[in-house]
Amino acid sequence: MSHHLDTPLAAQSGQLYTDDLFVFKGERGTVFVMDVNSSVTKADIKRGFHHEARYEFKIHFSGGALEELTYRVAFGEPDGSGKQSLTLHALTGAEARDDGATGRLLLEGMTGEVTSSDNLRIWAGRISDPFYIDLDQLATVNAAFKDGAKLDRSKWRPENAKNSFAGTTVESIVLEVSRDEPLLLLPDGTEIGVWCTTKLATDAGGWRPINRAGHPMMWPIFWPTDTDFTNPANARHPSKDLSENGEEIASAVARVVAANGTAPDPQAYGWSVARQVYPDLLTYQLGTQANYGFAVRNGRTMADNAPEVMFSLVLNTGMTSGLTPDVTKNARSDTFPYVVPA
Repeated sequence: MSHHLDTPLAAQSGQLYTDDLFVFKGERGTVFVMDVNSSVTKADIKRGFHHEARYEFKIHFSGGALEELTYRVAFGEPDGSGKQSLTLHALTGAEARDDGATGRLLLEGMTGEVTSSDNLRIWAGRISDPFYIDLDQLATVNAAFKDGAKLDRSKWRPENAKNSFAGTTVESIVLEVSRDEPLLLLPDGTEIGVWCTTKLATDAGGWRPINRAGHPMMWPIFWPTDTDFTNPANARHPSKDLSENGEEIASAVARVVAANGTAPDPQAYGWSVARQVYPDLLTYQLGTQANYGFAVRNGRTMADNAPEVMFSLVLNTGMTSGLTPDVTKNARSDTFPYVVPA
């Protein structure tokens, strides 16, 4: 049955839109987490994962412009109980960038169950969303960016902050790659760059990129009104981010910091931010403790206060979110799969 990719209905499927990407040190190695299909948008009409889609973790080595390793996850149609079969393939070298390549099958399993081998384990299913933010605070940042204006926080107080995502759910894919896995057998401290993408099968037999994610909060800050996700950033390869979109990011930041008086040279600061967020990859030093923070952005854990960090970065001034990781402590676990099924 055709899914008619060109229709608005296909584009509105929450199953295809990434909410968060996390990369951190786990019990056995490096953990990659991709969340999609948030219930906060009311787009999760269909539970689970899209059975005609691919969900991919893209990994660059040592500052490379192109991915050298792709972990590709695909799902079958839901059975009577809502469970879906899943497959994990690995693609390396030039194949990591080739939608037509098959790669090597590593694991087969079912959603809601841990599937593992000697060096890999994967889990996928619906979870309590560990992300936290007060959307009222985001609205103040959006207003400033919209007009290049002074930040108006007169109606928002950190002591009254609430987690707008409390009680919401997402579909999550959690992949842990052991330190002994040959495809990622690199010395501790080696830098990797990670992004994730969703792709949907087309009627013509190819694959169309739908959405991608690297740094947190990019879409809510820079394209908040693009609810149809039409911005080219969705389908663009990260290697083209700075050349094709750096000016837009730099100008938006420059206008805001100029209006708020937080940078002596707004244009220079705008470009410094553009170069920090582009290419849009999460960088991580293998074997280290992840922390997406003010002084260091090294991977990202589910406890990190990403909105606070990103707001401070783009405004060039310290911003408190009024929230701490404790507000979602019940949505995180210290053991695999590190998430809490809903």
